[in-house]
Amino acid sequence: MGRFLLRRLVLIIPVLIGIIFVTFVLVHSIPGDPCQAMLGERATPEKCAAFRDRYGLNDNILVQFARYVGTLASGDLGSSIKFSRPVGDILLERLPMTLELTVGAMIFAVVIGIPLGITSAYKHKSPIDAATMVGANLGVSMPIFWLGLLLIGFFGVTLHDTPFQLPTGSRLSTSISSPPSLAVAWHLQSLTGFPKGVLTFFSNTVTFNALVTGRWNVLGDALKHLILPSIALGTIPLAIIARLTRSNLLDVMGLDYIRTARAKGLGERTVVFRHAMRNAMLPLVTIIGLQFGGLLGGAVLTESVFGLPGVGKFLVDSIFARDYPVVQGFTLVIALIFVTVNLIVDISYAYLDPRVRLT
Repeated sequence: MGRFLLRRLVLIIPVLIGIIFVTFVLVHSIPGDPCQAMLGERATPEKCAAFRDRYGLNDNILVQFARYVGTLASGDLGSSIKFSRPVGDILLERLPMTLELTVGAMIFAVVIGIPLGITSAYKHKSPIDAATMVGANLGVSMPIFWLGLLLIGFFGVTLHDTPFQLPTGSRLSTSISSPPSLAVAWHLQSLTGFPKGVLTFFSNTVTFNALVTGRWNVLGDALKHLILPSIALGTIPLAIIARLTRSNLLDVMGLDYIRTARAKGLGERTVVFRHAMRNAMLPLVTIIGLQFGGLLGGAVLTESVFGLPGVGKFLVDSIFARDYPVVQGFTLVIALIFVTVNLIVDISYAYLDPRVRLT
């Protein structure tokens, strides 16, 4: 298992190098002048010349890339051109919201999608199976922004002033104040460097912060605000997971070892969950990992519809503003999370099927 894990870790290095190079080239290939995007009507030739000289945009593209790699090697993502703030600080503020939304959407998709797929496979060719697959096809077909608006209209307007009304925007209610940072709560203000950054990240993760500090009113309010965005973002992966679970389980249920297990007198629950699902989970683990990465990078519509201060909306605004350091830093971090999720998927594969460790 150790050699298997080491090989996977080594393979991550060229992937990250490729991501850094491709992201840099694509970002600098975006049409438009960063000076014009930043300064607008105030972008005189003199100001633009000073602007490009200040940020090294007049240098050769290879020189700019070497400077960027050197900055990354020192653990610095650079500073935002538009906001004159370190990209790392902006990420520490924005990324927790996107991760909370992504995790909430995946929990919704997995908790609902897998049981639906199992039920559909077990009740194959029944009305339940047909209804589940019709619902799954509808779920795949619905645009996120349209579903989000429907949820806002129903739970925010139609059910207004009822016990079933749900928040339709922002991260917390105006009557709820954000919990203090964990550094203050745990008297760790003296921390610096990487430990301080980690603590800041978890401090900005409102649900985690409220949970570990015992602020149950903040936790409940934050979770209520995540319900509708998580449903909107998680509907498509839910449908995909349900369909894949059904098809995988149907394939496995027809194999010889399943018939042998039934012939031995094992109960149907034991046959399905202990024997069939273990093999059916292999491709399912892969699709869950891929969907998580896709949600992480594609939450921009959900964040825009529900007014959430996450990475997606800020990244799109930075692209239009030609804020190169922000786009490069955000993309690199999202890609790193995606690669880490794939590594966890590989490890899960090795756990579920020991034969994978030999490859």
